[in-house]
Amino acid sequence: MEGPTTRSMAGWAVGALVLIALPFVWSDPYPLHIMIQILIWSFAYTSWSIMGRFGLVSLGHGGFMGVGAYVTALLWNHLGITPWIGIPVSLVCAGVLALVVAYPCFRFRITGHYFALVTLALSGIVLQVITASRDLTGGSLGFSPKMMPADSIFALQFRDKTTWYLIALAMWAVGLLIWRKVDRSMDRYALEAVSEDEDAAAAVGVNVTVEKLKITVISALMTAFAGALYCQYQLFITPDTVSGISVSLQMVFAAVVGGVYVALGPTVGAVITILLAETLRIGFGTKAVGWDNLIYGVLLVLFIVFLPKGILGSTLDWLRLRRRRG
Repeated sequence: MEGPTTRSMAGWAVGALVLIALPFVWSDPYPLHIMIQILIWSFAYTSWSIMGRFGLVSLGHGGFMGVGAYVTALLWNHLGITPWIGIPVSLVCAGVLALVVAYPCFRFRITGHYFALVTLALSGIVLQVITASRDLTGGSLGFSPKMMPADSIFALQFRDKTTWYLIALAMWAVGLLIWRKVDRSMDRYALEAVSEDEDAAAAVGVNVTVEKLKITVISALMTAFAGALYCQYQLFITPDTVSGISVSLQMVFAAVVGGVYVALGPTVGAVITILLAETLRIGFGTKAVGWDNLIYGVLLVLFIVFLPKGILGSTLDWLRLRRRRG
């Protein structure tokens, strides 16, 4: 008799095969572009949820994403350093930035809304640095990595959307594996104890500062990687699209709406945010600039009050309750 685990693994395998086969069956460029956007942003939202589920509410992830995107592009344009080297360098920069900001906060017990304000400042500082360094970054006008005349593995540039879809799909799958690894590790229980009561956790031997730093750095590295890959795919970035408070709030909104405590919750949030942005762009054009952030804010308040576990989390809870009653 097949157990729940066997059926679950079979379901995941079928789902993976369907997703891999999708671009070869349905090769329309626009739907593929939307799917690539959803997968890349799902990875970014998952990186926030890995940290946010333990009560570490960061409003600075837009800064990490900006570092990943701009460091990779600047190294390529100004020094000719391939993204295969530039991306790891950008991850190191994001990791160091996360340590510099987070260590004093965790060491001196800056938590809750104070920690959120510190990370908010980080996001604003990164945005201002990118904007002010217009000679290097192009400022608010945007920045484009130098394009190769043809597809180039060295430059990580591909014109075929099927290739980018498969890259984004692999990245999304890795994000889910990292989420699952954290969820099933001993660090999860340590961080849950810390989120409930830091003093009690420290009393039973949990190194509070180290545990918080580990999850923060992991989250920052994933976010920076999402920014770097987004830059390589779009081949054009602006400070507002990959950094700043608006990007940070978008991550919070998507993770909360989809479900912070469920692996696929951020993916559901990505579907909502990307489709909402595209609907507003197609339906209203330039008249709807900034409407998405307004809608995010209103929906975020509603979900925090009425559906704190998000769409997917609340749906799963309802199904479990129904199964028990049945």
